[in-house]
Amino acid sequence: MSNLNTELMTALLKNESIEEVFRSHLEAAMNELLKIELTQFLGYEKSSILGYNTGNSRNGFYERDLDTSYGRLHIKVPRDRNGHFEQKLIPDYARRTDELETTIITLYKKGITTRESSDLIEKIYGHHYSPATMSNISKAVADQVENFHKRQLSERYAVIFMDATYLNVRRDSVAKEPLHVLLGITPDGTREVLDYALYPTETAANYEEMLESIKKRGVKQVLLFASDGLAGMRDAVKRQFPAAEHQQCWVHLSRTVARYIRNKDRKNVLDDLKSVYRATSENEAQKALADFLGKYGKRYPKLAGIFERAEESLYQFYKFPEAIRKSIYTTNIIERSNKGLKHKSKVKEQFPNEDALDRFVCCYYSDLNRSYSERMQRGFCQASAEILQLFENRLETIYKQDAV
Repeated sequence: MSNLNTELMTALLKNESIEEVFRSHLEAAMNELLKIELTQFLGYEKSSILGYNTGNSRNGFYERDLDTSYGRLHIKVPRDRNGHFEQKLIPDYARRTDELETTIITLYKKGITTRESSDLIEKIYGHHYSPATMSNISKAVADQVENFHKRQLSERYAVIFMDATYLNVRRDSVAKEPLHVLLGITPDGTREVLDYALYPTETAANYEEMLESIKKRGVKQVLLFASDGLAGMRDAVKRQFPAAEHQQCWVHLSRTVARYIRNKDRKNVLDDLKSVYRATSENEAQKALADFLGKYGKRYPKLAGIFERAEESLYQFYKFPEAIRKSIYTTNIIERSNKGLKHKSKVKEQFPNEDALDRFVCCYYSDLNRSYSERMQRGFCQASAEILQLFENRLETIYKQDAV
């Protein structure tokens, strides 16, 4: 007879609460699972020599209370020394769990497979849900994912950033695949992840497919698209949004320049390059680039080609109000959000299939969008009147072109 069964029999004989038996076992199981989760995160058991010189270690715990149908659980959430460990067992800020189905849905959002969820729930609760039943429950999550990809979008975006981040996903084997992401900022400064899509390789054609999709979901006018130097991006933008401008990220341009420069010269070259994208006007920036190439072009002749290839996408951010230029001359905004996704996904190591990845990413970006809605991007409120005027100017230009 198992310990649980023995304790249940004893409680019945003594006319004691059976609920307390379940509560204590559930509490012990959840605390043990949290310890296991931290061990997997760190990569070594407690007191193991494998942890020496890893740069991180266990650092005690903090306590949380969690109300369940069996009573209140006293949970000890372990911590790591660097503060990077984020447990996945208990939803953030949750104070009670009313239904087992809620836990299952949470696990699905975290990218756990049907079989893994079934096994884990059985270990925690001593109750087996068949994979078929689990799949039915997961339909609620699937609907959330579908709604994210099909939801109606705003008609106008001042800027849309395009970038990809690489995640491990299993098909026949495990490989890194680029998750393509579109992040927009409305004229009032509200940031929003518009969509994401997984492709085997990163190409401009993939982004164009996504741009076509957001048009069907209501996007009509975009002033500026910003991306790295991926070949064909400007043409893809122009085919889908002919009136929009395309800005190539100056941080990526700087990285490209750095690849062609000797180490001893790199700092001076990159410092001088800053005078181009930190200029106060497009004319001043063009002059600064000419001076830059005059100074370094003979020593490093390939530099000229870098800027010639990006010529039509170098200075578009100067057409916008000064208050928002720091937000749009690079793709830093979307890169920060993608970096957060990669950090969150480290616990998974790899996604067992594309559906698991889709659930996880949808959960992350849905939470991020809620966070974005509470805080406007710096400078946009100050420049809102100028931004709206830019939209009107674009419309006037389009009307004139149509009339010709």
